[in-house]
Order: sequence, then C-alpha cells, then structure tokens
Amino acid sequence: MLTHLAPSNSRLYAPPFDSNSSMDSSSDTEDSDACSISSSSIFSPPSSASTSKTSYVPSARSASPVPSVWSLTSSMRAQAFKHEYGRGLNNYSEVYRLPADDEELDRLDAQHNMFMEVMGKYPHCMEEVMTDDIPGETKAVLDLGCGSGRWIMDVARDFPDCSAVAVDLVPMQSIYMPPNLRSEVDDINLGLEHFYGDFNVVHARLISSGVKDYEGLINHISMVLRPGGLIDILEFDFGIYDENHQRIEVETSKIGEPWLPRWMAFANLAARNRGGDVDAATHLETWVTNHAAFENVIYEDFWLPTCDWRIDSEFMMRIGISMRDDILAFLKSGRPLLLSSGLPEDLVNELEANAARELQFTKAHHYVRLQCLHARKRRN
Repeated sequence: MLTHLAPSNSRLYAPPFDSNSSMDSSSDTEDSDACSISSSSIFSPPSSASTSKTSYVPSARSASPVPSVWSLTSSMRAQAFKHEYGRGLNNYSEVYRLPADDEELDRLDAQHNMFMEVMGKYPHCMEEVMTDDIPGETKAVLDLGCGSGRWIMDVARDFPDCSAVAVDLVPMQSIYMPPNLRSEVDDINLGLEHFYGDFNVVHARLISSGVKDYEGLINHISMVLRPGGLIDILEFDFGIYDENHQRIEVETSKIGEPWLPRWMAFANLAARNRGGDVDAATHLETWVTNHAAFENVIYEDFWLPTCDWRIDSEFMMRIGISMRDDILAFLKSGRPLLLSSGLPEDLVNELEANAARELQFTKAHHYVRLQCLHARKRRN
C-alpha cells in the first residue's frame, strides 16, 4: 500500500472529533408549497437512535400497504427535514449526515447517469429474476437508501407489472413516480423484519456512511429476498487511490496536499465517528460469499478517474469529467458532516477550496474505487 507523507509545508492539526459533539445549527422556515408524492408510511420517529439492533414495533413501522398519495405540506416537511449549515438534512437519523435537498438530488441524478454509462443499468441476471415464472407471484423490488430515486423509478418503468418500494430517511420528492412504486420513510438500522420474504430484488447504493452494521444488513437482506432473488450492492470506501490503484494514506493530524485525499480522510473519520460502517465496501465480497444464503457471487471493482487526466481514453476522459463534477458537488454536500463533527469552518473551507482547485487545475492522477457485487439467494 502506497503511503503519501504530508509535504514539508503542511502543518499539524489536532482534530476535535467527538462522536457525541455537535455545533449549533440554524433552522430555516419551510415554504408552504405542497407537492404530491406516492408514499405509504409517514414520519414515525425511530424507537432508538443509539443501537444498531432492530427495534421493531409494528405500530410504528410501515405494514407496506397499497400505494397512496400524500400531500407534502410544510408541516410534514418540518417533520422530515431540518436545516443545518445551509443544507437540508433528514430529521430521522443522526448517523447519516449528507443532505437530502434539491441540490443533493441533482448531484445523485447526474451520478446515476454516470454509473449507468460505466456499469450498465442492471446486473445481467435482472431480466431472469424478474421473469413472471411463478403463478400468483407479483415480482417485487426494494431499493434501500433510494436517494433521488432514479434507479428504482427506472425499475418500475422497465418492469411495469412489478411492485417497487423505495426506502429512505426522507420521502421521494418526484412528481413523476410510476403507479407501481411507493416511497417509505424508515431507518434501515432498525431492521427489515417487516419485509422478510417479500422481494425478488434488493438494491443498495452508497449507503455505508449511514449504516451502523452492514454485515447485519446483508443478513437482513438474505431474509427479505425470496428464493432465487437478487442482491445488488454498490459501495465506496471513502478513499482516494493513485494511478497504480494504491490507496493514498494521509493523516488528519496534518493539513496539506494532497488535498482531495486529505478531505476524504476527514470525511471518513467524521462518518465513522457518527457510527457509519465506512469500511463496508472492503468486506462486501467476503460477507456475501461466506453467507450460507447466497450463491453465484459476482464482484467487480470500477476505477473512476477523479478528473480528466486519462488522456489515453476518450471514454475515461468523459467519465473523469463527470466524476470531477460529482466530487465538486460532494465537497459541498460534505460540509454538514464535517462541521457537525467539530471541525472549524475556516478549516473546512480550506480543505474544500484546495481539493476543488486540485481537481480543476492540477489534474492529479487519482482514482475513486467503486466496489460492486451481486448474488442470488439459494433456492434451498
């Protein structure tokens, strides 16, 4: 593993990280405009914010009824969202501290387009899994941590006879939701027992920073899936890699270049201190391969350049531009995570500005590593 030492002009820094510390946040008044969303559960507070064990209270959890339409009024927005450090965050989990506002949804939409170009829309076996081959069974797809909902809305449109469910810490906000898709507000750290045996496909993408026990989540997914069902996961290890695919290791006790790896190291630590399982990507293959419920495990690494430095490939140049734009937006999205961890605002500004400058002008030869896995649940 390649270690990059801080340059001689770097300075020491004593991080004030404390998983229980927080800074005062500002609260903005919500507008009263209403929009319609398809939803079947509304904002019941989690029964516990301090444990990764399931606390399943049927009266407080969705029973997954048929779709209905809710009007997202200002009072409901106040329950679902809070405003901190200039961004709209979920009001349901203190673990996941990335925004859930329009700016973040736009970033996730663009990211989805990039991912489809790199790795395709679905695993190769999706069509087989979704084939209507069992009389009386409606195929069902669950998206955990759906974000902007682009993936699950694609599924609902591509497989119009299926039942699709999107779960996140805030309701989906699209007015274009297909009629066979519903949005449920829930914290998956509380468990998935209410979904056991109900789904043919379970999908999760980049949710590790909000999941306390990812290995436990995989076990839940094994119970949620029907026999022959598909688990489809994509995660990121909160690291930056050099052009030889070696992780760039930097310390949070020093401030200096390389700036993007430095920023990411602070984000990694902040998410970890909040309880996120940020190392999950590294263990996905082992956890699923060793789980007795799964077979036909397919694992892939995707190495995406952080900017347009791959001049040897037109495709990688184009992906590098998309990845650069995604990271530039992610630097802004990470502000609530970093500021709420206790980092001074002037330091957050310095890290962000220098990382952005490094992306835009120095064209450092860096990669982001995406770790993807899909597998089938055994039929016996």
